[in-house]
Amino acid sequence: MKLAELTDSVRAILELHMRALDLSDPASAKELEVYRKLANEHRDAAAQLHAIGTEMARYRDLPMGRHDLAALATPANADAFEAFVNIEREVVALLENRLAQDAQMLAALRDGDA
Repeated sequence: MKLAELTDSVRAILELHMRALDLSDPASAKELEVYRKLANEHRDAAAQLHAIGTEMARYRDLPMGRHDLAALATPANADAFEAFVNIEREVVALLENRLAQDAQMLAALRDGDA
């Protein structure tokens, strides 16, 4: 659900940013067009992520069936899970970097220095 919330937050930021554009500037008009498209795509993605999260939550108490442990212990499964863990690490690093930058931008906005 947090991915849905994060995605929808980006949509909200894009929509609010569009209000600040000076449409007498051709570059701003193009930016408005792009941000409008991106905001709509973020809205759709957030809705889809929310639906997936809701569905996954419904299965949280699903009893676990028997598994063939040998089938789980294959190199292909280990490789797939390793790829997943590596992507998780990359996302954490990306978010940590962005969080530092975004916190500075937020402070500037709150101080009126934006």
